[in-house]
Amino acid sequence: MTCVAVVAHRRKRLGGGLGALREMLAAEGIDAPLWFEIDKSRKAAKRTREALRRGADRVLVWGGDGTVQRCVDVLAGTGATLGILPAGTANLFATNLGIPAALDDALDVALRGTPRRLDVGVINGERFAVMAGTGFDAEMIREADRGLKDRVGQAAYVWTGVKAAGTTPQRARIRVDGHKWFDGEVSCVLFANVGRLAAGLQAFEHAEPADGALEVGVVTARTRLQWAQVIALMVAGRPMKSRFVEVTRARTSEVRLAHKAAYELDGCDRRPAKHLRVRVEPDAITVCVPTS
Repeated sequence: MTCVAVVAHRRKRLGGGLGALREMLAAEGIDAPLWFEIDKSRKAAKRTREALRRGADRVLVWGGDGTVQRCVDVLAGTGATLGILPAGTANLFATNLGIPAALDDALDVALRGTPRRLDVGVINGERFAVMAGTGFDAEMIREADRGLKDRVGQAAYVWTGVKAAGTTPQRARIRVDGHKWFDGEVSCVLFANVGRLAAGLQAFEHAEPADGALEVGVVTARTRLQWAQVIALMVAGRPMKSRFVEVTRARTSEVRLAHKAAYELDGCDRRPAKHLRVRVEPDAITVCVPTS
């Protein structure tokens, strides 16, 4: 018999709120789920571990990509099933999986959707479900995380993106699957498990979260005009047509930077590092997705 747990970021909003979620679960016969509320996404990992210790085999996560990432980091490899209730700003993992934005529909998928085994990425020992990277995207996310997302939502990324486009490139040496792949000046390095970003931008045309590999991309744009060209092609769904973009696929990657830089995973920034080790964990997490 399924034991359901809810890990909920209480500051995030979806539908009628957490009270409505309790009522919906009760209507499904789940009137006493394991219930954990948090006020910061970094606290989700501890609560998820507690849910597993108490026997949960289905964990419903109410929050954005940062909260989902913290739960994925714990749930991967455990056999427990993840249900996503997308209550964040961008909800990229949910969007890429086709999980609906309405609470009642998302809950239906979380409880009765098709369990699908998906890959996760790992960067410097921490798992991610969407993307990780350094340079432009990390600077953009770090600025947006300073309370701006809570005030203006996805528009925060537009403002901080314009600022981050002026980030000074630095030298990066990148190896993929044990072989030298790139050595030069970069303004952004990305590792992706899925392809779409906020506002429908397509960062990677062929990303697939169940193919046993991660997409690896570098952007060499140096000016805002060059970044505008890259973004225009992303809007058109053809980012690899840009002369400022190089892409490959890999199971393992290693990045050595000329100097320390912040990096991000699933929309949350981490402390600066000069050395990034990235790998894929195939079939690591089971997620409920819409039944096709």
